[in-house]
Amino acid sequence: MIYIGIFLLSFLITYFIVPLNCKLSNKFGIIDYPRERSIHEIATPKSGGFSLLVGLCITQIVLLLLGRNEFNNLFIGLIGGGIIVFVLGLLDDIFDLHAWQKILVEIIIVLFMAILGFKIELITNPFGPSITVGPLSIPLTIIWFLLIINSINLIDGLDGLATGIIAIVSLILGFASIVCSNTFIAYFSFSIFGSCLAFLRYNFYPAKIFLGDAGSLYLGFNIAALSVAGNTQFKGTTAMTMLIPIVVLSLPLIDTFLAIFRRLKTSNSLFQADKNHLHHKMLQLGLSYKTVVLIGYFLTSLFGLISFGFLLVDKRIVFSLLILLGVILFIIFYSMVRKEFFK
Repeated sequence: MIYIGIFLLSFLITYFIVPLNCKLSNKFGIIDYPRERSIHEIATPKSGGFSLLVGLCITQIVLLLLGRNEFNNLFIGLIGGGIIVFVLGLLDDIFDLHAWQKILVEIIIVLFMAILGFKIELITNPFGPSITVGPLSIPLTIIWFLLIINSINLIDGLDGLATGIIAIVSLILGFASIVCSNTFIAYFSFSIFGSCLAFLRYNFYPAKIFLGDAGSLYLGFNIAALSVAGNTQFKGTTAMTMLIPIVVLSLPLIDTFLAIFRRLKTSNSLFQADKNHLHHKMLQLGLSYKTVVLIGYFLTSLFGLISFGFLLVDKRIVFSLLILLGVILFIIFYSMVRKEFFK
């Protein structure tokens, strides 16, 4: 019942605060106006991350006051680090920061998180014991955070796409944490799920409010942090739950790697924005807005169920199935977009 209560509390807080969020966004001019690379056609508030931040933080503070959460380094990291990342994204929404400025601040935040215990020390090995990374811990942690945070930011190009994907990821991560008896990760995961589901009511096509960089960076940060939370406390559990986001986030991660490859090949800047992401290409193929988003949900759910199988079935069997599915999807996507990607 506590997990249902967490979900409902975060859902209700976020649901009722979004209308206020829209008014504040309009009042302070935090608006996304249509531009050349935009898909939307009308000016839309883009400070939606504020609703998620409030919903998640209030829920966790209530749990803390009820004695369900412990005020420790992990709690401080997720709440404090999340607020800092949100502010970074909000400044980007308002002032359109340079990419290198955001990356630099993100690295500083990750180092702060590593000090609090959010770092990769083990990597799950599907064919044997977990692998200890040793001195590579900090570099891998930095890469991990930057990759997840910015992959969610990159895929936030269609109404409800990033929000729905994170909702699915957090739900899978929550159930996996229950199976592994890691209540700390489970509490935060179900809080994120409730907030995302409520926000999706306003963010799904046609969106009344966008996540903005503040929202997408904040959600990506939370998933990256939860997947390595308390590595020194929950070694076996954390090594397994870290594998789950890697698998569930296959779609945004694939899109990110394709974007890196494409930009290195066609421009001088890795951070040059374009309209050649997977969701853009599917729209160009004639698929409707909602269809593309629902395909994203379906693929994320499919990868999520496979990742959950790592906890219940022989890891080698599930890993082989994952490789097979990955090859099939790669062939399909490559066939769909090869002309556009490699012009």
